[in-house]
Amino acid sequence: MLAFILRNIGQRLILLVIVSILAHTIVHLAPGEPSLVDPSNPRMKAEDIERIRAAFHLDDPLHVQYYYWMRDLLNGDLKSFKDNQPVLEKIWGRFLNSLPLFILATLITWCVAFPFGISSALNRGSTYDKTGTFLSYFLISFPGFFLSSLLIIFIVQTFDVPVISMRTFGLEDASAWTQINDRIWHLTLPALMTAILGIAVLSRFVRSQMQEVILHDYIRTARAKGLDEDNVIYKHALRNALLPFITMFGLMIPGLISGSVIFEQIFAWPGMGRLGYDAILSRDFPVILTLNLIAAVLTLIGTLVSDLLYALADPRIKF
Repeated sequence: MLAFILRNIGQRLILLVIVSILAHTIVHLAPGEPSLVDPSNPRMKAEDIERIRAAFHLDDPLHVQYYYWMRDLLNGDLKSFKDNQPVLEKIWGRFLNSLPLFILATLITWCVAFPFGISSALNRGSTYDKTGTFLSYFLISFPGFFLSSLLIIFIVQTFDVPVISMRTFGLEDASAWTQINDRIWHLTLPALMTAILGIAVLSRFVRSQMQEVILHDYIRTARAKGLDEDNVIYKHALRNALLPFITMFGLMIPGLISGSVIFEQIFAWPGMGRLGYDAILSRDFPVILTLNLIAAVLTLIGTLVSDLLYALADPRIKF
């Protein structure tokens, strides 16, 4: 197992270098650059543009720009083109904002979708299953930004409480308990809205996978041997249905970077998704490339974790 992990880490490091080179090339070959973000500015003269290009090494060849990016990133000296702030510090601050939102949304999604999907599979064709199927497809097709806007309007008009941003303004001098409750309240709504679509999609996958597994002969044999239904479903059927969801779980880890730009924008949540979106609009290459590199690292870590979990879920899989 150790040899498998070390071999895969080596392969992923090589792949990470290739991804970083491709991402750097694509970003710099795309139309536009930081010196042209606001060409209509009357104070922006030709010499100013040349000075910006020289300061950001934009007039150097791509391989030289790649060297400067990796050197500054590894040294911790990489600065944002937009505000000249350290890139890693900006990302770290947004990471701490996105982490609780990501964890809570993921917990809600998986804790609700699995029981809901399993129940639908066990009651196939029933009113419960048909209602759940209708609600799932309705939520999948319903625009999330519109549903979020309706929820905000309803809560504000009904309960007259703030729901935007990470905290309520004016509570800086309140007690610690009040501030904690306020943070939890502001965290719950965007996490819930982020989880709704995930619940609708994941529950359909769980239902489909469980329906396929419970029709196998070994499930019929387990029931014929007199095992109780919970043991048959959760020990035999569910364990064999988990493999596709292990893959999904590994690929969810990069969601910590991308976040949900729409919900972060609606709820004014300063997370990783908004940071990346703002960086794209301002052509902040260091932030864009660093976020892309971190997303690639998380993706490779997620796939490695999935490979390791496969063997735990199914003993037939060998390293």
